[in-house]
Amino acid sequence: MSQPDAPTLPRPTRSVRAALSVDLMLSELQVMFTRRRTWAMLAAIALIPILLALAVYLSSERLAPGEGPPFVDRVTQNGLFTGFAAMLLAMPLFLPLTVSVVSGDTIAGEAGLGTLRYLLLSPVGRLRLLVVKYLGTLAFVLAGTFTLMLAGAIIGWILFPTGPVTLLSGDVIGIGESLWRMSLVAFYTTVSMTGMLAIGLFISTLTTIPVGAMTGVLIASGVSQILDNLPQLAIIHEWLFTHYWLDFADILRQPIELGSLGSNALLQLGYVALFGALAYGRLSTKDVLS
Repeated sequence: MSQPDAPTLPRPTRSVRAALSVDLMLSELQVMFTRRRTWAMLAAIALIPILLALAVYLSSERLAPGEGPPFVDRVTQNGLFTGFAAMLLAMPLFLPLTVSVVSGDTIAGEAGLGTLRYLLLSPVGRLRLLVVKYLGTLAFVLAGTFTLMLAGAIIGWILFPTGPVTLLSGDVIGIGESLWRMSLVAFYTTVSMTGMLAIGLFISTLTTIPVGAMTGVLIASGVSQILDNLPQLAIIHEWLFTHYWLDFADILRQPIELGSLGSNALLQLGYVALFGALAYGRLSTKDVLS
């Protein structure tokens, strides 16, 4: 006598899947921004302009125009330049370090804790999980860049004269537009990190050890920056994801130069597409349920 067929569970409707995706996204953001590690990194990011401003304020010597790191000579003239100078100093190492921590932990952290299999038992699917994890890290970077610029504006206003800003093109803009341009710099920096976040997401699918993934992402950033500084490899410079990182200075011109900004966005989009596809290909074939 034949056995009756086992009942099949109905597939979730599109509205149910959308609701599950929203719930997963909200849960990811809650986890991200309730971790003490996250707030510790945001506090460390805020310290960058604070320490820079204090060092300039307590220094007995004032830099002449054009001396020292870019924008630092302008800090004493206008405190709003503190955020710009701090962003320039943070881009080569400190911001990539924080990005490597959050992106390297996306999948590897869940796999290492044994929670990845439980996440994938829900009908959100592996692609949705990757998208949610990526957007969670992107939210952190956005919070980090705005934290840096906001801290720079506040400490600069406290310690130095603040008023209309003289742009690199020589034009003068008011404080309101200056704050708007600071927001654009923070947004541009966030866009600049999207390619590195995608690389981190992919590397995170390759291991169950978060520290290993974080190290791999940081090494990728360092190698890219080294290659970008070798004139013998100029032919590949425009293809390196770090190439346009410091071009936010174009936002401090009148009018804003859009060439490098658009090139950076297209380059980062290419990295997101490539390494996002590699991450999905790896996770879709990875046995995480056994």
